[in-house]
Amino acid sequence: MCGIVGFNGHHEAAAVLLDGLTKLEYRGYDSAGIAVRDGSKDATIVKAKGRLDHLKEKTDNGRSVIGTCGIGHTRWATHGEPSENNAHPHCSDDGNVIGVHNGIIENYQELKEKLLRNGYTFYSETDTEVAIKLVDYYYKKYLGTPVDAINHALVRIRGSYALELMFKEYPDEIYAARKDSPMILGVADGESFIASDVPAILKHTRTVYYIGNLQMARVGKGEITFYNLDGDEIEIEPKTIDWDAEAAEKSGYEHFMMKEIHEQPKAVADTLHSAVKDGKIDLAGLGLTEEEIRELQQIYIVACGSAYHVGVAAQYTIEDLADIPVRVELASEFRYRHIPLAQNALVIIISQSGETADSLAALRKAKEKNLKTLGIVNVIGSSIAREADHVFYTMAGPEIAVATTKAYSAQLIAADCIAVYFGMVRGRITEEKGAEYLDALESLPKQIEKILEDKERLQWFASKQSNAHDVFFIGRGMDYAVTLEGSLKLKEISYVHSEAYAAGELKHGTISLIEDGTLVISVLTQKALIEKTVSNMVEVKSRGAYLMGLTTYGNYDIEDVADFTTYIPDTDPHFAISLAVVPLQLLAYYFAVSRGLDVDKPRNLAKSVTVE
Repeated sequence: MCGIVGFNGHHEAAAVLLDGLTKLEYRGYDSAGIAVRDGSKDATIVKAKGRLDHLKEKTDNGRSVIGTCGIGHTRWATHGEPSENNAHPHCSDDGNVIGVHNGIIENYQELKEKLLRNGYTFYSETDTEVAIKLVDYYYKKYLGTPVDAINHALVRIRGSYALELMFKEYPDEIYAARKDSPMILGVADGESFIASDVPAILKHTRTVYYIGNLQMARVGKGEITFYNLDGDEIEIEPKTIDWDAEAAEKSGYEHFMMKEIHEQPKAVADTLHSAVKDGKIDLAGLGLTEEEIRELQQIYIVACGSAYHVGVAAQYTIEDLADIPVRVELASEFRYRHIPLAQNALVIIISQSGETADSLAALRKAKEKNLKTLGIVNVIGSSIAREADHVFYTMAGPEIAVATTKAYSAQLIAADCIAVYFGMVRGRITEEKGAEYLDALESLPKQIEKILEDKERLQWFASKQSNAHDVFFIGRGMDYAVTLEGSLKLKEISYVHSEAYAAGELKHGTISLIEDGTLVISVLTQKALIEKTVSNMVEVKSRGAYLMGLTTYGNYDIEDVADFTTYIPDTDPHFAISLAVVPLQLLAYYFAVSRGLDVDKPRNLAKSVTVE
């Protein structure tokens, strides 16, 4: 969950590192640090507790730290409380090895005891310090090269890591190693770059290398050599990133989240158009044959967080349009459960980063069971993209705010495309009906723009309700699926307690929590279920609830029940939640702004959960 950067070139490293860390601060922001070496001199290490701004102040925005080779880190604490001592980079007792780390060393206590017996001392509570000193131990024990030392250390380490290391006797090189934590490397104009994620290096280069599990790299100035765990040189093919560099900037918006909410029409359109060929949805490029699709008996959708909520919505759409049973599983539960899995099944893993630890583990479990796997991911070359049998890339571009918006919408449209395509292949959808569905999907970007034009009403409503202590979201069918996401958005960035319930479940206990003034947000886009949900609204209103209704244009009777009503354009009910989610995102955003909170960096959260 932490962010790492590295630079080896001809410019001053500190400024490049701090700029890269700024692009990665969504991955962790309880402390940060850099280590920079100027030729053969000892490295300068500067660390600061808290947000990255503290480190920038401490280094005069990098101007006080001289050198052209360095590494940096922004931390989200896993071992040890946030503090300057626990902040990265860490170093060996004599400063011989300096390093930063993203991941978790599971057997760090055992390794620490080994190092204590060999005379090492420890100043922090982190597993990272143990890893750095273990590399130092093997470097001195075998008198070999950095690759030899890293080799020996990695064989002993259990867990996940993306490591950057600097050795005193190799002042013009950085060494990197990876297992189950994201890392990319790039080169341009005689300079080299390392980062956890693309935005950190996008302004410098579009030529990147995705280092694989249990692989290492020696990073010189504009030159990178890769090694396997045996220390043998290997070749890795470069990839070209086609993201727009401006997509990683705020472009005049106060927060990345609001910018990314406004980028949803483009993300939805780009993802949809990637799946359209000759005027119809065509996913033959995924590699699944029509025969395989026709023979599917079960689909498992496995994901975490908002991606899981996409899965809940996709369950309704795929079952209805393609007539395939779907089970939606939390990745953290799926990976540990012993359940009978249908052999003629497809496992769909949804992850924006393609590096989510639990989702990656679930993917590997599915492959061990010889099940077909399909990844829906946003990052080309990510672990899930490389390991899944088939990949559907969403076209959301870089998403910086911790609370996802455009990635969720891009994943949702990808799932809709799968539902329609599978339905057509399996003969459940006619060519004519498929064309109607495509027309509805093609209309979504313009309809989202229309919703965004009316966001001031939601801003006003949020300012009036932002002191709420408890908020309940209710809906039925696919409306229930979108309330899950609306509730999560509200709680994760505004810190207001909120819950989502299937409206029919209110009578089974939850209604006892309703009292005078409790805000209840009802979503009513499924025409066949509106009447039922309205009756639930009446029930909670009679117990003092303050009601907000979210429905489609034309359902003006909702205003007779709700205290405040907001509308979305009418569309096919299968795709309505692509529109309904937008007001809920805006509501959460304005709640957080009204409460004076940091929208893009909510407390205790990081963007990409790459540790268990």
